Amino acid sequence: MRIQTIAKFVDQPVILNKLQQKMPSLLIGTGTAYGLYDTFAHSEGKSKLRRGIKNAIIISSTITASLVGARGLKLNGKKIINGLMENTPLDKLLQKQTEAVNHFISNKKPQDENLLSILNKAKTTHLSCDDIETLSAKLPLDADRESLFNVILPEKENLSSKEIFGEIKRLSLLGAIPVAGGIVGGIAADAVTNSLNKRKTADKIKEGFYQYFANIFLCNVGAGAALYSAEKLAAANIIKPLKPAHKLFTILAGITATGIVGGSFIANYLSKKLINPLFGQKTDQKLYDERKPELTDIALHADDIATAGVLSGFKWIEPALPLMYFVSGYRAGIGYRNVNN
Repeated sequence: MRIQTIAKFVDQPVILNKLQQKMPSLLIGTGTAYGLYDTFAHSEGKSKLRRGIKNAIIISSTITASLVGARGLKLNGKKIINGLMENTPLDKLLQKQTEAVNHFISNKKPQDENLLSILNKAKTTHLSCDDIETLSAKLPLDADRESLFNVILPEKENLSSKEIFGEIKRLSLLGAIPVAGGIVGGIAADAVTNSLNKRKTADKIKEGFYQYFANIFLCNVGAGAALYSAEKLAAANIIKPLKPAHKLFTILAGITATGIVGGSFIANYLSKKLINPLFGQKTDQKLYDERKPELTDIALHADDIATAGVLSGFKWIEPALPLMYFVSGYRAGIGYRNVNN
């Protein structure tokens, strides 16, 4: 089976819709499981109750912010906040696919029963890899096939650098919302458990800076800058135009250069120069006295690999982003400082 067939399978609109519908339950389940583990594994007696309350507030706040950011918010059937992730209802997707299939059958009038069966299947659900290979092999290469495939088996979006920067803005905001939700939840948790103080609040804001700049925003900027540079080189005929796979590696190189290498430095510098003075803390300590990069931070850059996939046109990765950004939001909520702790 060809890789191209598998890529078409996972990028089907119906498959993407199913992944998006599973995301909230997966996010809630993962957050709940981790909260229970952290509460019972790292505390005893009264401290267990306090840790459990804090985890419940921080995790619920971060998950709520993630879901609202991704899917939007409705009250009494009215859209209050628009979501940052496409979420077309399944019935509308199937209606669009039904119209495309009917139009194709009306024009081409295929006699092959197997082909008709596969085409009619697309009216009610997604196609299997075997179905996709059959359609790709047997349908003639013409405008009618292209029109049909644009609906039921769309090609990867080949985004320009201008469109990429629009996506970066969207994805950066998608990452900022759970981080902000984590900070708000963390401060609320401290207030509820009578443990609120300036140092803890400052730690939460500084960790939010660290997560956002080191693990989200600067990585996105690096991705866009790398792709923009590659486009300019291609326009000057220095390199060949990038295909989606080549675009993915180019974006990953940009992420490595700006986010992984420089992100922690910039985040800690901003924390030292901007946040510490606001909370009456020292500004003369070394840059990594409170927070230094660690293996977990490198693992968190899995969300950047996912982001690179989205920017490269691999849409099936996008539903996983809120789950990945949740980790950043939670760490901001607890005010994670790995040197002090």
